[in-house]
Amino acid sequence: MRGLNLDHLRVFLDVIELGSFSDAAERHGLSQPAVSQQLRQLERRYGLPLAERVGRRVTATAAGQELLVFARRIAALESDVDRTMQSYASGVGGRVLLGTGGTACTYLLPPLLADLKRRFPDLDVVVRIGNTADVLRGVEDNVLDLGLVTLPAQGRMLQATPVLDDDFVAIFPAGETDIPARATPADLARRPLVLFEPGARTRRLADDWFESSGEAVRPVMELGSTEAMKEIVAAGLGCAVLPSSAVTGAGARKSLAVRPLRPTLRRQLAVVLRHDKPVGRGLRQVVEMLRSLRTRR
Repeated sequence: MRGLNLDHLRVFLDVIELGSFSDAAERHGLSQPAVSQQLRQLERRYGLPLAERVGRRVTATAAGQELLVFARRIAALESDVDRTMQSYASGVGGRVLLGTGGTACTYLLPPLLADLKRRFPDLDVVVRIGNTADVLRGVEDNVLDLGLVTLPAQGRMLQATPVLDDDFVAIFPAGETDIPARATPADLARRPLVLFEPGARTRRLADDWFESSGEAVRPVMELGSTEAMKEIVAAGLGCAVLPSSAVTGAGARKSLAVRPLRPTLRRQLAVVLRHDKPVGRGLRQVVEMLRSLRTRR
């Protein structure tokens, strides 16, 4: 059997739905004999009568009724295919895999992703959470399309574009007395201290900050969740060092007192892609979304 002619199937569907060869011919811009010929070719394909005239109306035979079910499914699928391909050809669509850390995903990305979805409903951004090393490995292996990570971002095949300077702050229970105006390593080292778990890039930055001031710290807790750290501090069990993005805007809490650090501690977030990554329309929009962090903060 040769491949099914979708034009013949469309004509058959319209003949039955309109009940008329002439009306179907007008819809398709064909002559009535051409429509009749296409239907006969479809019937020859299956060796079955598919349509019959009852009174003045053309209706489907029993076999034709079965074919109509498939014809409608194929028409719907064809419409889906056209819509999806058109989104690539004339708009922005597809699927983009973005790797980033938990803090950025929780406090920076939601409003950006919501705005992107509103502007490009056919574009799906799938966010994968991981530490910087995992994200860089995913981008380099092309498992992820791009990453939003804390610098430095090392990799022979990678290019990094800084998009945001995120200062660290100290957080204390809001009701605590004797909170310094600017928290120094010495201020924090003599209090119960909650830090990120070892291995996180943000933990390494904090450790270097304490070490450069000659302070050796033994945190009472080491956690992988920013929200858990904030809950611990709000409960009065210690203080913590966090990126300011986690405690401003949607991340702010009345139960926490936030203080800047002295000396300043800062992390730099960057968009990371492979040098040879093809940048289609969808990926380009995600990159531009992340670059907009420069002006939103």
